[in-house]
Amino acid sequence: MLDPAVGVLLLVCSALLFASSAVHKLRDPPHFAEVLRAYQLLPESAVRLAPLVPLAELAVAAGLFPGATRCGAGLGGAGLLAAYAAAIAVNLRRGRRDLACGCGGPDDTRPIAPWMVARNLMLALGLLAGALVPWKTRPLTPVDALTVGGGVVVATLLYVSLDQLLGRTAAWTTALKSPR
Repeated sequence: MLDPAVGVLLLVCSALLFASSAVHKLRDPPHFAEVLRAYQLLPESAVRLAPLVPLAELAVAAGLFPGATRCGAGLGGAGLLAAYAAAIAVNLRRGRRDLACGCGGPDDTRPIAPWMVARNLMLALGLLAGALVPWKTRPLTPVDALTVGGGVVVATLLYVSLDQLLGRTAAWTTALKSPR
């Protein structure tokens, strides 16, 4: 059984991730469609449905909080993260390491990397834990609010820091391997 403060922390972090991801895609829908097309995994008829992806991400973010929709939103969100991980893994296996990941919106052009597959799968596991593992029954207290608030800040800073560090490390490693 999961402590409710931990469950809320996992859900808030997941909701923030999906909401920010949707906003990135909604900032420039044609760019997101082009990134999706570049992965060469979907037929053009499916790429035309690209605007539905950020709507699905927003639905996941909103659906994580009402108890009645939490499981469905958790499964849907984990499915999206697994699909993103699979798309990156397939293209890495194809040797297409120059694709923009599409993770950070139209301003982010960093290439896909193996760590992104692991990241997405770990995020999916955290989401599934928060959404599907039963929670202990106890009231949340003001201390829990501080715990969740502080946990969200720390998790966000850790996510952003690791994302920047691993992104720069991957770019640096690629530059070293490139012939001059």
